[in-house]
Amino acid sequence: MVKFSVPLSVPKQQRDNYLKNLKLATRGCGRLFLFAGDQKVEHLNADFYGPGITPEDASPAHLFAIASQIPGAVLAAHVGLLATYGKDYKNLPYILKVNGKSPLSGSQDNLYSGAWLKNDHVIRFQRQSGLKIVGLGYTVYLGSNQEAQMLKEAAEMIHSAHQAGLLAIIWMYPRHPQIKNEDDVHLIAGGAGVAACLGADFVKVKYPYKTANTETKAAAFKEVIRAAGKTRVICVGGGRQKAEDLLKHLFRQLKNGAAGMAIGRNLHQRPLKEAMSLGMAISALIHDNVSLNQALAILKKEPASLKNQKKS
Repeated sequence: MVKFSVPLSVPKQQRDNYLKNLKLATRGCGRLFLFAGDQKVEHLNADFYGPGITPEDASPAHLFAIASQIPGAVLAAHVGLLATYGKDYKNLPYILKVNGKSPLSGSQDNLYSGAWLKNDHVIRFQRQSGLKIVGLGYTVYLGSNQEAQMLKEAAEMIHSAHQAGLLAIIWMYPRHPQIKNEDDVHLIAGGAGVAACLGADFVKVKYPYKTANTETKAAAFKEVIRAAGKTRVICVGGGRQKAEDLLKHLFRQLKNGAAGMAIGRNLHQRPLKEAMSLGMAISALIHDNVSLNQALAILKKEPASLKNQKKS
């Protein structure tokens, strides 16, 4: 049985709500499977339409269809998608992403992703929508000239989330022209430490997929886990890769202390059937702590829900 602690920033009257949201978001195991629907803003349509991308991905509905078929997946999306599509998927757990920017805005040294709504407006939507919004999310570009403003907004969001009994997730990306290597584990660890100082429950960080390709190299990522302290670290899924390779990387990440994965294009660019199989394998690794071989076997199976659809 996982023992959960509650931050002091959560008032006594919201402790039960916070624990309920934490257990719902992690299926009671403390690990998070975050499905990154916020990429609709962050990546624009380049990741949703074109060669090698399933035609289903052209519509936002594909994100919700995938999430609805994967046990334990928590869909992170902006307010408009939740307001429009969420009413048809009220059983899904959600992370409401409160800020976001397109890849067209700002130079690397002046990146700014401001909050779209005031925190009280966000909390009001969370309460009135009837959706299972378990937490709020915010992206910080550490090293930008706008860093101070984003840290201020992130701290305010975390405070508001905790006051309402919600989780707080920080997307932490060091970005500046002087940064020569964004895959530097020492740099990533620094960002994770900042998320801990902000009081985040989870921090989403970049993972050095190109270099952490052996057990020994992957073990260096433990520096990030230590730097984050009690803030749980989840790794980005990165660019499109073979499903088997992604599962191998995830297995190494979990083995070295990661508390889950945030995955976007590696799921939504696939047809529903493939996305379901991969998502179920990911969920089994994150939530059920299965072996890599067991996860690979799940990947090869046809999802039971599709079999039932064929029978009907």
